[in-house]
Amino acid sequence: MKLTIRALALVSLLVAGCVSNTGGIGRGAVATAILAPKSGSTTTGTVSFSPRGADAVRVTVDITGLKPNAEHGFHVHERGDCSAPDAMSAGGHFNPMGKKHGGMMGEHHAGDIPNLKSDAEGRVRGSFEVMGMSVEAGPADIIGKALVVHRDRDDYKSQPAGDSGPRIACGVINRL
Repeated sequence: MKLTIRALALVSLLVAGCVSNTGGIGRGAVATAILAPKSGSTTTGTVSFSPRGADAVRVTVDITGLKPNAEHGFHVHERGDCSAPDAMSAGGHFNPMGKKHGGMMGEHHAGDIPNLKSDAEGRVRGSFEVMGMSVEAGPADIIGKALVVHRDRDDYKSQPAGDSGPRIACGVINRL
């Protein structure tokens, strides 16, 4: 059976739609982090990053092994090193502009990301946009940095890191 170019294009679009709707790496993703458990947790996952203008990034997450129905701090850290059992090798929050830690609506580090909210099974799956970071060359570029999930929620007030507790998962953000 012969397929026309139009039919091939339609099949390609359908397959791409299925990948993006099943937690696969989002369309246009240029970087990804594979999260591994830290601090005795079972938290794992995949996070992809896609550019959205000069200083915005679409973050697509699929993370499991979290405390059910809870919020968890989620940050980019300054060093792409997840080798320590507690992920302390990743350093502090990524903060190239020297800003205070905070929520997305006010002043915040380039590494500040909204809290993750897990479902009843301890999973987070979805996507959202973050301002103040980049996946392209420049001071706010997160490529090569560590992505960290914390046990507790970020209060967006405590300095310099939001009092979000131990680091329970860590992965290095790599270009695809």
